[in-house]
Amino acid sequence: MRDVQRVIASAILLLFVIFPSAVRAAGDAAKGQQVFAKCAACHAKDSSNRLGPGLLGVVGRQAGAVQGFHYSRAMKGANKVWDEKSLDAFIAAPQTALPGTTMPFAGIADEQQRSNLIAYLETLK
Repeated sequence: MRDVQRVIASAILLLFVIFPSAVRAAGDAAKGQQVFAKCAACHAKDSSNRLGPGLLGVVGRQAGAVQGFHYSRAMKGANKVWDEKSLDAFIAAPQTALPGTTMPFAGIADEQQRSNLIAYLETLK
């Protein structure tokens, strides 16, 4: 019986190593609203454009698709939809995730903060 328990425990540990995003804690939208303060200087929570495009409805939206906003060539040609995975990569390191973007932001290294921020962005509908 102990051997079976060890095998199960090893398999679970292996899953955590191979698929760390599967065990990522769910985002907390209330905490994400606090993280949004890092974005608020350039992005509005509604559809109005500032230095960056408005983020109302950003989750599920085609990248580079906000009317009236002047996007970089990289963003216009990105051919991606903003979902949890693409937002996570972009928020972590914009210039790495989308070379040529003109977003002047270094990114958010902390995975939980990104998860919280994405949970908050999902509320902007």
